[in-house]
Amino acid sequence: MIVCSCNVLSDHDVRHAVNTADDALLNAKQIYDCLGCSAECGRCARTIKTIIDEAYRECALACQAGCPHRRIMDDAQDDLKFAPTAP
Repeated sequence: MIVCSCNVLSDHDVRHAVNTADDALLNAKQIYDCLGCSAECGRCARTIKTIIDEAYRECALACQAGCPHRRIMDDAQDDLKFAPTAP
């Protein structure tokens, strides 16, 4: 599925970048940089972030406790616990 029509990036491109990057890719800008392109309209940023989170979640569930992906997901959960809520 194409997630970024401006750069013609598919969900497979995003997952491949996440799974093969030396460092953890945490947002759309890092994905664009890794794939050698840049954001144009930005409509895909939320979808790319969702794909990143899903990829790390799948890996973290399958990995051992020391896995860096597990730490990323644990940190994200901690951020959600302490995020301010709207009144």
